[in-house]
Amino acid sequence: MIDDDILTIEEVARYLRVSERTVYDWAQKGEIPSGKIGTVWRFKKTEIENWVNGHLSANKLNPYFNSIHVATVISPDRILFLNYSAKQDALLALAENLSKAPQVKNQQELSQEILKREELMSTAMGRGIAIPHVRLASVTDLVVSVGISQTDISDFQALDDEPVRLIFMIAAAYNQHAYYLQTLSFFSARLKNQELRNALLATKTPEEAHALLIGEYGT
Repeated sequence: MIDDDILTIEEVARYLRVSERTVYDWAQKGEIPSGKIGTVWRFKKTEIENWVNGHLSANKLNPYFNSIHVATVISPDRILFLNYSAKQDALLALAENLSKAPQVKNQQELSQEILKREELMSTAMGRGIAIPHVRLASVTDLVVSVGISQTDISDFQALDDEPVRLIFMIAAAYNQHAYYLQTLSFFSARLKNQELRNALLATKTPEEAHALLIGEYGT
């Protein structure tokens, strides 16, 4: 997809993991960037991406921001050191790792949906960070896998054109919409901290990275 792609209500709903009716209501109320072609609502990809990033950055989606406890969603065995230059390879490696968590019941579905989500719109947030995320019926509770890349991943098409080095993959149950958005917002805000990003990139073991995430920066 290119930056000027025009999305339908169905595509925006799939990207945001909300109902088509919700997207329609937002458009009617002017709460989401949109326009009409005839009687049909249409959405510009770049405007939706900026809208999402703006909401996450401002924590507007998250009235319970401080309720996220990193230790409950990340463990050392779900922190990987990656060495891939292509985002698909990195995403598949993280999805395989995440599928080993007891909360994830279908590895194939997780991998497929992560790649479909990424094809619809990049999950790169800028600053070298990507947060791929899905909600699935085959996931019983929210869980996160972290990838720390030893090499630049340049094909994420981030808004700031920076290569990705840190990937936080989130899988949630389909009925966890609020907690899912809270978690997205939490990591988006915490990873603005350059000191934390640099410290994560300098770690040598999953245990060291985990201690950083649940310690001073994770609360």
